[in-house]
Order: sequence, then C-alpha cells, then structure tokens
Amino acid sequence: MNRTDYLASMYSLEGQVAIVTGGTGVLGGAMARALAMAGAKVGVLGRNRDKAERVASELEALGGEALALPADVLDRGALESARDLVVSRWASITTLVNAAGGNIPTATIPEGGDVFGMSSAAFQQVVDLNLTGTLLPSLVFGRTMVGAGNGSIVNISSMASPRALTRNAGYGAAKSAVDNLTRWLAVELGTRYGGKIRVNAIAPGFFIGEQNRELLVEPDGNPTARGRAIIAHTPFSRFGEADDLAGALGHHGGRGARPPREGFRRRAPEWTPLPGAHT
Repeated sequence: MNRTDYLASMYSLEGQVAIVTGGTGVLGGAMARALAMAGAKVGVLGRNRDKAERVASELEALGGEALALPADVLDRGALESARDLVVSRWASITTLVNAAGGNIPTATIPEGGDVFGMSSAAFQQVVDLNLTGTLLPSLVFGRTMVGAGNGSIVNISSMASPRALTRNAGYGAAKSAVDNLTRWLAVELGTRYGGKIRVNAIAPGFFIGEQNRELLVEPDGNPTARGRAIIAHTPFSRFGEADDLAGALGHHGGRGARPPREGFRRRAPEWTPLPGAHT
C-alpha cells in the first residue's frame, strides 16, 4: 500500500453517511463542508428549511452529495422523520455530528448585572438546547448506526466547560453536561456493541458567530473589552476560524479513530487531546 492509499484508508469518508445537526450555523456548516470534502454524503439538519437547503446546495456545488433536513433537535418526531428520509435515500447513517447548540442573550448576565436575578427559564432553555439537543439526535440516529454495524458520534463541547466564564452560567453548565453525556455514551455504546459505535467530543475555543458577535466584536470589527481579554488568554492570540475544526472532525469520523479490538470490552476508549484541538 502506498502513502496515498494508506491515508485514504485511514481518513477518507467515502461511502459514509453523515448527519450534522446545527448544519445551518457557522461551525456546523463548516463541519458539513469538511465531511463532504472528505467524501461523505451529508444530511444538513437545522430548523430553517431555506438555510438547510442553501447549505446542501453549496455542498453539491463542491461536488458532494447532500440533503437538507429541516428539523428541531428538541423534536424527537421530527428527528425520526429526518432519519427515515436519510435511510430511504442513502440506506444507512454512519456519522452524527451534534453541532446544534449555543447561548441566548437572556441567559447571559449583563455587565454589572444582578447575579441573583438570573433567569431560571433562560438557564433551562440553554441547557435544553445544548444537552437535550445532543441527547435526542444521539438516540434517534445512534439506533440506525447500530443496525449498520458501525458509527461515530461527535459531540460539540466547549472550553466553557472546563473553565468557568463570568456571566455565562447556563452555557458552561450545559456544555459540562455534554462532556459527561459523551463519556456515558462512549462507555454504554462501546461496551454494549463491541466497539462498533464510537463517541467523542470536540471542545472548541472562541469563535465568532451570530449569537456572540456583539459580545466579542465592536461594530468596527475590533474586539470588545471581553473579546480582548479572551484573546489575551489564547495561545494563538486570535479567535478560532470555522475550518480549524476540520482536522479533528475528520479524525473522529475516519477509520483511523477506531479503537483496538483486543481488550476493548473491558476498557472504554479514553479521550486523547489532539494537537490544535481539545477533544
């Protein structure tokens, strides 16, 4: 086997079928593109039909095969309908990227605001979006992976999980719960199905998106005071760019991420940090 064939055998996603929840967002869209460029057929799942169709069209223009899946990650029935549509078209599902999530303004305490007046309803909304919005797709699409005999679930955590951030209780708590859910799913599915289903998480740093743009960037494009503080604590001295996640995602989706068979039933796969990404 030559070098090109070896790399393809380890990291090519040809023949794989991937679902990206939150695929209409900045990070989700970039991850959908990375999967398509690696050869996977990609289902772009998001609440907005027009946005999902636009992203799917962009992937097809790049030479990929894509399908728009308008659905809410908190609606199990809608997820099941999306799953059935994908299976009817592509026969199986082998990769799930749980990229839906984020924060909402009412769950962030204003500068100098009252900590004890934090909205419990907004806190719960953020937890539902990030935690339950990761659990339900994992249950719905994971069942199909078991039937296919292999699969990879990649959750999106955040560096707000291991490090507490001021004014941001709901999002940090939700992503910490996603970390724990990821570990539980890795152990449960790994031991039940003999290593056929892998579960990992990628924990991005700070990226500019529509949800946090005003918090981190001034109208003139310069960082806000909070943005400057974040950059000062970031080794690369910049915000992340969506394509930074492509390498870590491709690793987890490809054959190269499969755990060794021998001894696997006794020990669940551990998380190993990758250069340039927290996973």
